Amino acid sequence: MDKKTAKTVIERLSGVFLDKPALNFSTPYELLVAVILSAQCTDERVNKITEILFKNYNTPEKMLSLSQAELEKYIYSCGLYKSKAEHILSASKDILYKFNGQVPSSLEDLRTLAGVGRKTANVVYSVAFKGNAIAVDTHVFRVSNRIGLSKAQNVLQTEKQLMEILDEKDWSRAHHYLIYLGRSFCKAKNPDCINCPIKELCGKKIKR
Repeated sequence: MDKKTAKTVIERLSGVFLDKPALNFSTPYELLVAVILSAQCTDERVNKITEILFKNYNTPEKMLSLSQAELEKYIYSCGLYKSKAEHILSASKDILYKFNGQVPSSLEDLRTLAGVGRKTANVVYSVAFKGNAIAVDTHVFRVSNRIGLSKAQNVLQTEKQLMEILDEKDWSRAHHYLIYLGRSFCKAKNPDCINCPIKELCGKKIKR
């Protein structure tokens, strides 16, 4: 796929999907916690968890008043709860003691937070701080390589190729559009190619 077609893909998707995450949050810290919880979990489930969790524990200081075992009880239903609780508390400690209680606004600093991976840092940077970054999750990886935006073997290669083919100002919204496309039409199994909004632009052209 060339850059002109890639641009058309993004513009087409902009008329179908919203440029915002499905996760509920009101601060950069809440977004960070929600994104950590979202690994291998639906956004709907995460929103149910954070609706309760954030009532009393919506800052690093408040979160650190919980033991790991106590936090695990709040997030148990989202899966991988032990590692997620550990990551949330580790990141909260770094934010409190290294960044004066404020989630860092630079991509470089976000990536230094304990328990925060590249994808999580990219999401927080692009959504909370309006920075130019594109996070590659399972949906973005699958869809990008299926439709021809990238031809990569892993998420890092996919991220780099997307950054090359897409305009920098489109990186953040492309992340959201590709996720929603993957959930609604370009599913891992039984993709709905007939009704896909970019079916004539897709490099795969799956016959159904």
